Amino acid sequence: MDPLRFQKFYSHIWVELQDSYLKNNFGKEYDMHQYLKAIGFGNIKGKRELNAILRQTEESFTQHNLISRGDEMDFCEYQKEFGAGIGLALCGDMDIDECFDRQYYYPYFFGTGITSHADVFVERRMDREAYVGICEDIKIGISLIFYLQNTVEYLKEKQLSKSSIKYTSVTLSGLCNGGTVLFPVSKDKEQEKRQQEETRNRMMLLSAAKSGDPVAIESLTLDDIDTYSEVSRRLISEDVFSIVDTYIMPYGVECDCYSIMGEILEFQQMENEYTKEELYIMKLEVNELTFDVCVPVKDVVGEPAVGRRFKGNIWMQGRINFK
Repeated sequence: MDPLRFQKFYSHIWVELQDSYLKNNFGKEYDMHQYLKAIGFGNIKGKRELNAILRQTEESFTQHNLISRGDEMDFCEYQKEFGAGIGLALCGDMDIDECFDRQYYYPYFFGTGITSHADVFVERRMDREAYVGICEDIKIGISLIFYLQNTVEYLKEKQLSKSSIKYTSVTLSGLCNGGTVLFPVSKDKEQEKRQQEETRNRMMLLSAAKSGDPVAIESLTLDDIDTYSEVSRRLISEDVFSIVDTYIMPYGVECDCYSIMGEILEFQQMENEYTKEELYIMKLEVNELTFDVCVPVKDVVGEPAVGRRFKGNIWMQGRINFK
């Protein structure tokens, strides 16, 4: 055989073998959503079982949302709960004969309460009819990006609104595949009072700096330098988690994934009704923001308790609460 033809033939066979190997040995990562595990679907054995669950979601849904897009196809979403506030959502197109063509699916977890009243901007993803919200809350100093859960409601509000969309607040939630429970940082009442005052002052400075105040910008810069110096000095003899009380920062390449550590305000245990897997639902306070996190019990190191801290990587989701 000609060497060039042999090389092409070998390359083709090698690609097919690689593809087969990935499907057979890494089927979970290859086909499944990364955060299915977070709501109790971590033991799905393969794509056949996953497709059966998705079919059940479509056939015995708990909620069905539809919006007309002006052409022959409507945007359709099926949701099925597998526990209080957790479930799967299927999104796709529905034609005039009511034939549903699934485009994608995702696991969801609905949080409780109000996380923020700050301004929110919504942007469409490039690859599909899905949206992300951008929350500009000065409490954390960064633009917080989250996966929008109530897409159809947002699109309906957008159609009905003649000018800007009116909303009241945002409720955030996090899906987490595993994490660690830590003891709280030891603080007396005087330290807590001083920390709250410093946080309020920093929020005022951030708000002024956002408006372009040069004095506030300079003050924040000097504060950051002082903080860096103090942390560097304390790290010589102390553990980082005894210095840092709480944090939130971007994690990985996805814009809506974060590494967090926050104080546990409330927690409860619930069960995925399909898999019978136990889950923790924890209400956390992270950098003055309060939101719920869902995580499998078996993948949490330590015992949750009110006042302790939880550390993990989350996929941030959220609902915009419209007027």
